[in-house]
Amino acid sequence: MSFNLSAQEWITDDNFDSKINERKAFGDDESLPVVVEFYAKFNDANKFEDWSKLENVIYYRADISNSPEAKKKYKVRMAPTLIIFKNGIKEEVFKAGLDLELPADLNDIQEAINEINSASKF
Repeated sequence: MSFNLSAQEWITDDNFDSKINERKAFGDDESLPVVVEFYAKFNDANKFEDWSKLENVIYYRADISNSPEAKKKYKVRMAPTLIIFKNGIKEEVFKAGLDLELPADLNDIQEAINEINSASKF
């Protein structure tokens, strides 16, 4: 069974911690990973567009101007930066290079999500 819970919901410092610790049923007492894209309006052209194609994940976008504490805590220096959390713990990071483009594609990100989901079953 696969779940697609990509919501394009925006989060800020006010609700960041509660969202990355959010529990939506995935199986027997398991939770889905949460992907947060740190976004910057000036680099809108390079935002990740394929969220609706990802499976077994919850997705949020955080504007770096509205999330300075989270940006600092997770050492986000470039946008876009995608961080995959599981139960509030940072598991994987994909960050833009100096060209401001994300070096990961849909397959790279889905593979990381699948590995995190598989690892949590043991």
